[in-house]
Amino acid sequence: MINIRKSQDRGYADHGWLKTFHTFSFAQYYDPRFMGFRSLRVINEDRVAVGKGFDLHPHDNMEIISYVISGMLEHRDNMGSHEIMKAGEVQRISAGKGILHSEYNGSANEEVHFLQIWIMPDERNVRPEYTQASFTDIDQDSLVLIASKTARYNSISIHQDADVYAARLEKGSVIDHDIADKRGVWIQMISGEMSINGKETLLAGDGAAIEDTGHLTLVATRNSHFLLFDMA
Repeated sequence: MINIRKSQDRGYADHGWLKTFHTFSFAQYYDPRFMGFRSLRVINEDRVAVGKGFDLHPHDNMEIISYVISGMLEHRDNMGSHEIMKAGEVQRISAGKGILHSEYNGSANEEVHFLQIWIMPDERNVRPEYTQASFTDIDQDSLVLIASKTARYNSISIHQDADVYAARLEKGSVIDHDIADKRGVWIQMISGEMSINGKETLLAGDGAAIEDTGHLTLVATRNSHFLLFDMA
């Protein structure tokens, strides 16, 4: 079963300095049909203007992943971390029993475009952690594991049985992905156009919830960039 979440149906807010799309209910946007997918709770596509950002604010008991699409994202937190991420870099905050952090546009001349992802943890009140890694040299036309429970293949460790992949496909490329029994997949398109099992088409900003399906064949009908979440 494949359910498509069209880009234009997402929640949207324009705060001037921040333009944001909400795949799932978030802040002032509420849709009881889209409260998340399994442990995946938030996918926000954010664009933040030069010199602007999110002031110091708290989080707890959430795995927060930021995936930078373009520009630079500056992070500070009360654990002493101060980092600037560029396109293709990934940040994971395990908020655990509590953390304070801020996120700002780290560039002096261009907006930062990134996905902010929240995954509910399988263990509460763990020690907060910050991790950052670069996936700028990911292999073309393959799924590259960027986050996982076991940190295998040099992925970032998260407190949840969820495998998060990034992929860039050239037009005409094909990826096959098997889904184990009782697991589900969410695909979030960043750019391009891609077909799923020859039945559904995804465009930029679209998402797809996939369950009770054992195998995926993904075909890029245009150059495509997307994330795939394989979840318990």
